[in-house]
Amino acid sequence: MKTKLLAIAVAGTLAAPGLALAQSSVTISGYFKVSLENMRIGSPAAARTGLNTSETRLADDFSRIIFNVAEDLGGGLQAIGQAEMRWSAGAGNLVGTGNTHVGLRSTSLGRVFFGRQDVHYGNTESNLTSLAGDLRADSISLLAFMRDGTTAIANASRTPNIIHYTTPSLGGFTAIVAYSTGSPAQADLTSTVRRGNAWNINPYYATPAFQVGYSFWNQKADGGGATLATGDQRSNRLYGSFKAAGFKVGLAWDKSTVRSTAGGAELGNRTAWSIPVGYTFGNNQIHAHYTRARDDRSTAAQDGAKMFALSYQYTLSKRTSVGLTYAKITNDAAAAYNFFTTTSVGNSAGAAANAGEDPRLFAATIRHAF
Repeated sequence: MKTKLLAIAVAGTLAAPGLALAQSSVTISGYFKVSLENMRIGSPAAARTGLNTSETRLADDFSRIIFNVAEDLGGGLQAIGQAEMRWSAGAGNLVGTGNTHVGLRSTSLGRVFFGRQDVHYGNTESNLTSLAGDLRADSISLLAFMRDGTTAIANASRTPNIIHYTTPSLGGFTAIVAYSTGSPAQADLTSTVRRGNAWNINPYYATPAFQVGYSFWNQKADGGGATLATGDQRSNRLYGSFKAAGFKVGLAWDKSTVRSTAGGAELGNRTAWSIPVGYTFGNNQIHAHYTRARDDRSTAAQDGAKMFALSYQYTLSKRTSVGLTYAKITNDAAAAYNFFTTTSVGNSAGAAANAGEDPRLFAATIRHAF
């Protein structure tokens, strides 16, 4: 449930700055989401000899508070702004900012804004993590990463410095066109290589019963490089889903390549796909996905992986849900895929998977929205 604040209340709190908001509506929303997890490393590598192979931890699932502002300008035009702040409920510290932007919205012309925004990487068609499913069990773990498990396609997060346009819906058809002046960071004035940029084009067609879409990502970092982590990225994502009588089944297919800035040598060429399924009955939800990353064609090694995740969730109310999640990644000998956000908000720098290891996860999660 969202809480709408009257402009007079904001003015009373913020004094003079609040007067500027007198013609705006301000909405505050967000959620707390925390998991109690046990992570275990199967098939431990030699580098883990003598170390623990499991840990129990408290992990935040990107709890957040979102401020939305809108002002009617007349003629169906609105000025809009959003500030999304995220924190770690377990550690008690701010871990970064979410989708944050300012722009204009029109009922007939669409929406344009400037700031930072999730694009491309999250088109998976899975709802496993939407309520009380553990975030680390998301199929993004394979779909948005390369064989080393750390090279993220489209940042596997928000793209900064973005100019983002969404068309109005035309009979269910919508398109997103986004351009970043610098991704993953703006560094033109310190780069001896070039002025980089990133593009995303994402047309999709959606009805209450099904959705189908395509997303294209092209990134050239300002500094560039000749490693998998620093090379130029190009990714194609096809996705779609169908819903009926509480069931949902989907498909996501991703082909991502990385090339060296100098000479264009291929550093990575990986295809991955995922089949998510879900069933909702009463207050109960069951979600699962099977995801597979094929061997990287730019290497001769066996560096693919497969992932399975299953989650049961129960909604205690419209705002509060609890869930149990199990997930496992099976890496080939030269692959090091790992659970999404494990080392960033999993409170464990040592949880990174070594090549050939098979991380497993059990989690109990609670989520409360406001």
